[in-house]
Amino acid sequence: MRILITNDDGINAPGLAVLTEIAEALAGPEGEVWCVAPAFEQSGVAHAISYTQPMMVSEMAPRRYAVQGSPADCVLAGLHDILKGNPPDLVLSGVNRGNNAAENAVYSGTLGAAMEAALNGIRAIALSQFYGPANKDLGDTFEASRVHGLGTVQRLLDKGVWTDDDYGIFYNVNFPPVPASGVKGLKAAPQGFRRDMGFGVEPHLSPSGRRFLWVTGAPQQQPTSPGSDAAVNLDGYISATPMRADLTAHDILERLKAIE
Repeated sequence: MRILITNDDGINAPGLAVLTEIAEALAGPEGEVWCVAPAFEQSGVAHAISYTQPMMVSEMAPRRYAVQGSPADCVLAGLHDILKGNPPDLVLSGVNRGNNAAENAVYSGTLGAAMEAALNGIRAIALSQFYGPANKDLGDTFEASRVHGLGTVQRLLDKGVWTDDDYGIFYNVNFPPVPASGVKGLKAAPQGFRRDMGFGVEPHLSPSGRRFLWVTGAPQQQPTSPGSDAAVNLDGYISATPMRADLTAHDILERLKAIE
């Protein structure tokens, strides 16, 4: 199996090292793992691409490249330049430091990479590690994803639903904020929503008197609706959420025909 890995935390991020272990075990001795990841952290860029400027690509080691661009740029570089003519069988993105459950998924560069792969007809899975009081101080904060990542990806490849339509399925996987021994299992879950928990901004003055705004987050321990991704994560389960790039609100399309 040929696997392309990337992330949004940057090529030197510890989560990418965890993903490399997962991918190498999955690919096996006869397979290939190619890494094409952002040269610097690109958290929160979602599915952005560098449409108005070029991106520099640097070969760091055999099958390992750093791109001065977004995670989606990295997938484009991997598919259409570095691996041109020899596409991967699978794209893995992560392991993100922090959850990409609920509304976080909308902002996630980790998911942006998986989405871009799916738009190019490649199977893709985004993986993220939820943090909380039970795992944030562990010696290995990625313990849950390190131990359970390979089995989770393999199960999705063997038992997951994959489609060949225009907006193909990709998967958003979040590992719970617990030690590996505390993981209860894997659950299929819809994307949740944390009410009154969105991003905001906080103004600060620089030493020179210039005014800057820092984007602020919110506590991540509030569960979403029962059975949704963040809720099952906080209950100790790995969540797997099938997603598409299609943004149509299909549930109201028929009702909207009243405007015609």
